[in-house]
Amino acid sequence: MDGCSNYNSLEVRRGCRSKKQARDKFAAGNIPHAQGAIFFNPFTAVKFAKKHGFPLVIKPNVSGFSRGSHFPIRNYKELWRAIFLAKLWWPTTVVEQYLQGKNYRVVITKAGVISVLQRYPAFVTGDGVNTISSLIETENAVREKMGLYPCNNPISQGQQTISYLAKQGLSLTSVPDNEQQVELFYRISLAPGGVVETIRRDLIPSYNHELFANVLNLFDAEILGIDVIMEQGIEHDAREQKLIFLEVNSRPYLKMHNYPRYGEADDLSEHLGLISVATNQQADIF
Repeated sequence: MDGCSNYNSLEVRRGCRSKKQARDKFAAGNIPHAQGAIFFNPFTAVKFAKKHGFPLVIKPNVSGFSRGSHFPIRNYKELWRAIFLAKLWWPTTVVEQYLQGKNYRVVITKAGVISVLQRYPAFVTGDGVNTISSLIETENAVREKMGLYPCNNPISQGQQTISYLAKQGLSLTSVPDNEQQVELFYRISLAPGGVVETIRRDLIPSYNHELFANVLNLFDAEILGIDVIMEQGIEHDAREQKLIFLEVNSRPYLKMHNYPRYGEADDLSEHLGLISVATNQQADIF
């Protein structure tokens, strides 16, 4: 995919391919991660739900850009539906505990953290006057004016959005209250209209920097895109809040760091120029 980096060796890329590989590394390195299980038989997920309760996450063991992921799952009906849809992407599937918090992509090299993005699902903020449909049109116009396309996507007013609003007792003609934030889809990825905000690295506590560096070293990588959810936020010490590391990306999509909806874009060129790329890394093989 255009915009995905290519700095790690074939061995590292293969070692980061699945959710299970990441979970095993996190466990070995004592990195906080969600309780979960990898399964082929759906009844394994049902047993997990009975033991750990809801809410849960269901996602394919191998995928990217949140494809096939479903959360938060609050009951058995939603669980069975999510299992079926996730298995359309990959036969082995992950069930995990769900943490409500702030979702981040942290890009780190051996020189340290080079960029942090907070990721948001598609949403609009009410003004007490305009309908959700009108607010979506306004937001899409802002994105176009900012030059965020085609890296970002406009928010759809199709069936996906209509169905998600209906679950909240809303429709495209609803008028949200002033400052009321209305989510339009559950996934934080760019494809369904999600956006990102650049987080200043100097606001991140030193312990958190060390924690991300430990993850990089666990995978022996030159660069990683680390996905993490933090209950209070990345600006707070990780030891003082709940958090879960989700997965690592050996070929992180760096292009989106150039197109934040909020905050200033990080210039990654200097940092990337310092990475030593092996000549025999077999970049086109996976």
